[in-house]
Amino acid sequence: MQQKVRFQIEGMTCQACASRIEKVLNKKDFVESAGVNFASEEAQVVFDDSQISAADIAKIIEKTGYGAKEKTEDALPQPEETAHVSWRLWLLFAINVPFLIGMAGMMIGQHDWMIPPIWQFALASVVQLWLAVPFYKSAWASIKGGLANMDVLVTIGTVSIYLYSVYMLFFSPHAAHGMAHVYFEVGVMVIGFVSLGKFLEHRTKKSSLNSLGLLLKLTPTQVNVQRDGEWKQLPIDQVQIGDLIRANHGERIAADGIIESGSGWADESHLTGESNPEEKKAGGKVLAGALMTEGSVVYRATQLGSQTLLGDMMNALSEAQGSKAPIARVVDKAAAVFVPAVVGIALLTFIATWLVKGDWTVALMHAVAVLVIACPCALGLATPAAIMVGMGKAVKHGIWFKDAAAMEETAHVDAVVLDKTGTLTEGRPQVAAVYCVPDSGFDEDDLYRLAAAVEQNAAHPLARAIVSAAQARGLEIPAAQNAQTVVGAGITAEVEGVGLVKAGKAEFAELTLPEFSDGIWDIASIVAVSVDNKPIGAFALADALKTDTAEAIGRLKKHGIDVYIMSGDNQGTVEYVAKQLGIAHAFGNMSPRDKAAEVQKLKTAGKTVAMVGDGINDAPALAAANVSFAMKGGADVAEHTASATLMQHSVNQLADALLVSQATLKNIKQNLFFAFFYNILGIPLAALGFLNPVIAGAAMAASSVSVLSNALRLKRVKIE
Repeated sequence: MQQKVRFQIEGMTCQACASRIEKVLNKKDFVESAGVNFASEEAQVVFDDSQISAADIAKIIEKTGYGAKEKTEDALPQPEETAHVSWRLWLLFAINVPFLIGMAGMMIGQHDWMIPPIWQFALASVVQLWLAVPFYKSAWASIKGGLANMDVLVTIGTVSIYLYSVYMLFFSPHAAHGMAHVYFEVGVMVIGFVSLGKFLEHRTKKSSLNSLGLLLKLTPTQVNVQRDGEWKQLPIDQVQIGDLIRANHGERIAADGIIESGSGWADESHLTGESNPEEKKAGGKVLAGALMTEGSVVYRATQLGSQTLLGDMMNALSEAQGSKAPIARVVDKAAAVFVPAVVGIALLTFIATWLVKGDWTVALMHAVAVLVIACPCALGLATPAAIMVGMGKAVKHGIWFKDAAAMEETAHVDAVVLDKTGTLTEGRPQVAAVYCVPDSGFDEDDLYRLAAAVEQNAAHPLARAIVSAAQARGLEIPAAQNAQTVVGAGITAEVEGVGLVKAGKAEFAELTLPEFSDGIWDIASIVAVSVDNKPIGAFALADALKTDTAEAIGRLKKHGIDVYIMSGDNQGTVEYVAKQLGIAHAFGNMSPRDKAAEVQKLKTAGKTVAMVGDGINDAPALAAANVSFAMKGGADVAEHTASATLMQHSVNQLADALLVSQATLKNIKQNLFFAFFYNILGIPLAALGFLNPVIAGAAMAASSVSVLSNALRLKRVKIE
């Protein structure tokens, strides 16, 4: 049986490390697929658990030279510790100071500012023989694994310069006369700059890219819990399901629960993206992380930790941010050959420069500059960094993408297919008219009772409207057995003492409606009812458009996206709604198979299609579309099938999803351009001697931080 497991990976230094772990895992017969995200430092592995365990896979990863810790679904993601400057980095800074002063002096002709060569040797030895050891370990582990990483380049370059300088200081003919040309400062400063770059990169990845930290802060650490008849302040980890918890004005809800007493208003924008607070009163639900903006409530905890909606979202976001977008394959292919290619270019540079200049010292400096200017890290961060920020931005708008591939595909969408009921409309239709078949033996109250008896087994908004209407009339609804849903048509059930009752489309109940003078029957949704296949009547139900639907359709059209309505309702109703919204393509009387076939036609015509729906009947079309969006709280099969979930039940969120995805893909392309351009430009400049190794090392360190900074710009992008 296939199982999916996630691991937190420790010790990766660049994209080549991630590629190496992937390569090792994907070679195993029991691994279906493995992906490693350098930015999130996470591996996602699908494997056959009948052949191997997750613990064994962790050991395989550890044998490649990296740490691996399994991330369980039951546990919430843990807050990242703030990155602090280590003692090793402080010591590197201190050793770099005299070399920086000396180099500054040489730039203005003050060569005596540089410390004596023997002191240079002593300080450089501390760096190369002690502080640089982590680089050597990483490089050796990488070489053993068959893929060279960034640390291989740094190691080759700095060790070469150090050994050359040692030879020139102690063994060259010029050494005895104090004329030796040494370059100890190069190795020291390259190690220093690269270490600083790694620290800045690590801090940015941990504290800025990931939105999980912000979500984790929404859960209070201390809560007021009733124990033994008294209110006590307890840590959140001591709360149990069933406990009564009090949340006052300004406090956050600690668990999903049901309000027992009190009332107020709560801000749930962390989940829905909707900034307007919702009223809360006895019997209503509260969600973990919500902020009580007014009032005070006592609620009973029903879900805790990872089982809450907030916990589910954090785990989903963590998994989605750790996934890889298809565009990342370009980087994976480049990373596989990047370091060996750079080493080859450096060797050619050394040979060519020596032949042309006749000076192997100059040749060595050029070759080392090539080694340290190359930056596989910038390439490795280009895609996942943007995905992490983009995912976080989507969550803030109430959009949950399942993975990075779904977000990338969403950026290409140019056609949107919308269901009508519950998507464009409020999903709370009201009975607007009733028709009873003459001489059927059933009156209007009978029609309501029997329809409600059957429809109480359905989740469709039309079904709920009929049940609510029957209850409002004070009617006793009989029990129904053996309820069966006929997808796209209606529902049947046995009602004791009556027979087989059907409720659904007119043809499903074998009803032919007469001509009505009331125009509501031409635009309303029709639910017909029959008993033992004999029609007894019908309901006309009207549903109002959502207040922001027209605005949302306008936004989609503004960005050149074609909009289609596909609904199971009658054509007249669908056309009426389409006319109100200015939508040119409206299809009614569509079965689930019809919707899926029409979506396939659009794809065949070259469209990238997004489908939005919330019912069982939408599932085939959701599966057929390039990307699909389900409304939170709709049918489980729709949410399971969809590529993303919209928390607000609003088409405006769909527009947000498309625009966030487009902005993210644009940012990825910018990052890739910068990373490729940096290497394409930097390596030749270093080979030709326009960049010395120190400047090259600083530039290499800055390149990764630049890519991360560009990804962070996504947080400020306006979605209109």
